[in-house]
Amino acid sequence: VQLAAFGGGLVQAGGSLRLSCAVTGRTFSNYVMGWFRQAPGKERDFVAAIRKRGDTTHYADSVKGRFTISRDDANNIVHLQMNSLKPDDTAVYYCAANPFALLPTASHYGLWGQGTLVTVSS
Repeated sequence: VQLAAFGGGLVQAGGSLRLSCAVTGRTFSNYVMGWFRQAPGKERDFVAAIRKRGDTTHYADSVKGRFTISRDDANNIVHLQMNSLKPDDTAVYYCAANPFALLPTASHYGLWGQGTLVTVSS
């Protein structure tokens, strides 16, 4: 299985970006999908996750109301719409998958994409 994240870039504070993660090689609908981020010198933090049927989502407090996670099971892709971006959102963003439950902990996700860099300028 492969997870490929894309859509990162440079954006000014207050702007928007949409990240996407394409999944190949396994049945996408069997996985909970999550997004994590890692800023330089910091640990990898949970951002958002979405259940297998897409009926439940969970967000870190720092992104609630600004970010939206969604999934397209027909095309095996998960999106992270990021609005009202702040310089503190600057990080490498990773998509991840686990077959079990909606969990906010990186150690519970066994499948990871390569990461895409988001830089928010002030």
